[in-house]
Amino acid sequence: MKPNLFDLTGRLALVTGSSQGIGLALARGLADAGARVVLNGRDEAKLAKAAATLAEAGITAEIAAFDVTEASGAEAAVAALEDRLGPLEILVNNAGMTRRFPATELPESVWREIMAVNLDGVFFMAQAAGKRMVARGHGKIINIASVQSDLGRPGTAAYSASKGAVRTLTRTLCAEWAKHGVQVNSLAPGYFATELTKALVDDPAFTAWLCQRTPAGRWGRVEELVGAAVFLAAPASDFVNGTMVYVDGGMTAVV
Repeated sequence: MKPNLFDLTGRLALVTGSSQGIGLALARGLADAGARVVLNGRDEAKLAKAAATLAEAGITAEIAAFDVTEASGAEAAVAALEDRLGPLEILVNNAGMTRRFPATELPESVWREIMAVNLDGVFFMAQAAGKRMVARGHGKIINIASVQSDLGRPGTAAYSASKGAVRTLTRTLCAEWAKHGVQVNSLAPGYFATELTKALVDDPAFTAWLCQRTPAGRWGRVEELVGAAVFLAAPASDFVNGTMVYVDGGMTAVV
């Protein structure tokens, strides 16, 4: 009998930045496909609340509170998870942030904060998980990029630069690890309605611009990211390496 190409039964998956929004939706989707999921964030109380939300849907999730921007913390957290739960087979690097400033006014502290979360954290987590996956000869790493890996917008210099770097980092890790059976890819969301984008969702002018700019004509819903994430985490993508999958309603396809 042929294996189910999208079956994640029993596979251990860690989703960073998953106490809410896109990360929580991806964790739920991986669990629905059979994975054992671990939620991560810096706030243990928020993680416990997120795990309780999943429990109401019949999903048991572990929580791991740690800061992905600290290399030693990332290493220690992955080591502890594997000691307790077994081999980490799926890593979703979702933790991210943005703060909007004109480039001429962007404080150095904000630049460094965004880079630490959006880029340093992705690398530190990929390094900690990836070296173990390479040693075992299999694993899946999904880095959450953005349409702003390719596109710029006023006020997002640090965010766009960090997400562009995530795209190139994904390709470099592919170049090193694909031969070891580890698939590293990125997922690029467009504009999705989440807690973090509420101010933009509630702005009629911005929403009107977005609906005109996006061929699908609307904001994305977080559950619409799940299919692509499950694909990149599953056996279906075993020969997919170093690519970026856009889930953006067609935004990057048109001018």
